[in-house]
Amino acid sequence: MYEYIIGKITAIQPSYFVLEVHGIGYQIAASNPYHYSGKIGQEIKVYVHQVIREDAHLLYGFIDLSEKQLFLRLISVSGIGPKSGLAILANEDHEGLVNAIESGDITYLTKFPGVGKKTAQQLVLDLQGKLEGYATEPQNGNVANTNDSVAPALEEATEALRALGYSEREVKKATKGLEKETFQSTDEYLRMALKQMMKK
Repeated sequence: MYEYIIGKITAIQPSYFVLEVHGIGYQIAASNPYHYSGKIGQEIKVYVHQVIREDAHLLYGFIDLSEKQLFLRLISVSGIGPKSGLAILANEDHEGLVNAIESGDITYLTKFPGVGKKTAQQLVLDLQGKLEGYATEPQNGNVANTNDSVAPALEEATEALRALGYSEREVKKATKGLEKETFQSTDEYLRMALKQMMKK
């Protein structure tokens, strides 16, 4: 299974873009391929999820790891396939989506294509209380680059806390306020978060 692919954008279509890696053009479905319009010819890092069917091997692309993980959560729900998952992510208001699931706002959820009342109720039933930390600000046309930065380091630290077995509530409490810190590594964020955890 692939985690991400680094390559050059060579073409953009309504439902996918082409990422060239060592002379091979990978067709990658995305919620909004045109997000990459300003990046044609440039090397970028794309997080991907592969789906293998009898008749096709498909790749779905995401701006960052958080978006990919949200997509995986969505398609774990009965009635939500990869196409519906991309359609839901296309809105880019992930915070609004998470809030709607948390509050059981069926009306909001049925506004997405392919999501009826029954599927919306299933989304709430399956994901309520499991999406803390997945709300992200809408993207402003900036594609995540391959350089290290503060945000990915904090994100990695948060994932490490989850892997250690801390609940979403505990993780949120421990990392609250760390966005304002200027640590340069995941290790520093993780150590500070664990220190905060022990103070509770």
